[in-house]
Amino acid sequence: MIEVRPGGRRRIDRVLGPGYLSGLGELPLKVLRERRDEAAQEETDLSYLRRLLHARIDIVRAEQARRSSGGEASIVDQLATILADNALGPAAGSGRHQQLEPSRAGEHRRHAEALIGDTDLTDVGSLSDEKLASALDTYASEELSVSSFRREVQGVMDTLNAEIAKRYQQGSATVDELLENEGRTE
Repeated sequence: MIEVRPGGRRRIDRVLGPGYLSGLGELPLKVLRERRDEAAQEETDLSYLRRLLHARIDIVRAEQARRSSGGEASIVDQLATILADNALGPAAGSGRHQQLEPSRAGEHRRHAEALIGDTDLTDVGSLSDEKLASALDTYASEELSVSSFRREVQGVMDTLNAEIAKRYQQGSATVDELLENEGRTE
């Protein structure tokens, strides 16, 4: 289970920490952008973990469906279809276009795999119905937790973006300054 530790050193601890959004009106624009970018990276990482969990949930559900319908085909033979069905369906929730790559992909894969320490999803066909149901419950519970934290991080991003936009609207920040600070002007 993901948890936030106030005062912790991880990015999620900072982004969801109680002081992260304090005094936004007094912070320099550069600091606001840095915080927004940090939150965006955390949101990207949480989205990646969430996708990993969804893939595992889809595999377990497909095996349960195969068993209940008496299907003979191996789940491995259906894997591409199982994973593609979810990707092709209508988007649900608060998905956002992400230009960033996950910064901790390996760590997230290990986290998802560690959730079910003794369940080997490479051969879901060999698992008992009880182990399969337990795996599904564990993955679904973790997905709810990750989604909740992701929504919180998106709220932080929205607050930071609103403060940045307010400064542009009020004229205390300009696009010219942004370009100068990024070294893009001639």
